[in-house]
Amino acid sequence: MAAAVSLGITRFAYALLLPPMREDLSWTYTLAGSMNTFNALGYLIGALITPRILSRWGAVRVLMGGALLASLLMAATGFFSDTSILLTQRLLAGIASAAVFVSGGLLAARLGTHLPAQSGLLLGIYYGGTGLGISLSAVLVPVAIDLATQDGQRHTWSWAWWALGLACFAMTVLLFFIRRSMLQFMPEVSASTTTDKQAETNVRNMHWPQWMFGLTAYGLFGVGYIGYMTFVVAVLREQGANASQITFFYAMLGLAVLASSRVWANLLNRYRGGQALSILNALLSGATLIPALTSAWPLMMVSGVLFGGVFLSVVASTTSMVKHNLAPSQWAAGISVFTVVFAAGQIVGPTVVGWIADGPGGLQRGLVFSAAALLLGAVLAWQQKPIQQS
Repeated sequence: MAAAVSLGITRFAYALLLPPMREDLSWTYTLAGSMNTFNALGYLIGALITPRILSRWGAVRVLMGGALLASLLMAATGFFSDTSILLTQRLLAGIASAAVFVSGGLLAARLGTHLPAQSGLLLGIYYGGTGLGISLSAVLVPVAIDLATQDGQRHTWSWAWWALGLACFAMTVLLFFIRRSMLQFMPEVSASTTTDKQAETNVRNMHWPQWMFGLTAYGLFGVGYIGYMTFVVAVLREQGANASQITFFYAMLGLAVLASSRVWANLLNRYRGGQALSILNALLSGATLIPALTSAWPLMMVSGVLFGGVFLSVVASTTSMVKHNLAPSQWAAGISVFTVVFAAGQIVGPTVVGWIADGPGGLQRGLVFSAAALLLGAVLAWQQKPIQQS
């Protein structure tokens, strides 16, 4: 549920809202992409401040507070059409989603210490929860827009933001009811006992030159995947897909994310270096290239299912790498640093792809750029070796 709120809805539901908002508000693709660039900038800010917040409040409290804030920000978006306000909303929502995602990933990693043989599966389940938010968005957004259209509303997309905010709030309430179980099975260890100075020491002690290939590859993943997730629905609309086809495509993509936890669990447990990150980036590059080469509906479905079945497992692979190579006291620092690099990549991706799409090549050429970034990330990740800590 935490991953569904932080990424599935707060981040990725915007792909469904981009086409109607762009048409209604007369946006260019560059401006439409900038909405997710601001969201990624907020995510970067959130990733930078979350370790300090975790050390003071603990992962469970940060998870709850971030989810509630994200719910309120999503619902508030439906009340505005001013571009500067919408950009601010995407920025603040990014900060909240980073707090939720990092704290949830830390809790999932802690839970894995109780079941080491299942740790890869547990991480996959957590990150795969994003698919729940994606599939839910695929259903809620068109229904809300249809209802608004029947009611004669001017900005029909506003109703979709309200529906998504309500869905986030409902899952936040469910998280509140299981907070005692989270504290019991994922107790606060490093977050509540590590001082700020110790946390900074943990970051310094991670021997960053040894992580260069993995971090660079993960940054390129951020650049490449977000272009696809931001504009793939717009590509479908340009290719003539109807509303039912788009709903089916996005729902299947989300279901593939949910299924990915079982598919890649053994891969995450097997490798200590960057091999899993490399393999998954290469698969994503192929999935991203398909819409740039063809508009055939069966192949578009292959692209969506393959992409959904892989992309959140890339995130899980870096958390798994941190767990394999660092002591538990350093997990929060390691996850946060990878998240910072990830967020930096996401800042670049949407605006660059949007800028390319406004040119003669259109969205297809933008997706070629995304696929190239993912392929380069795959090559670099393969060079990442396990870390020998002193």
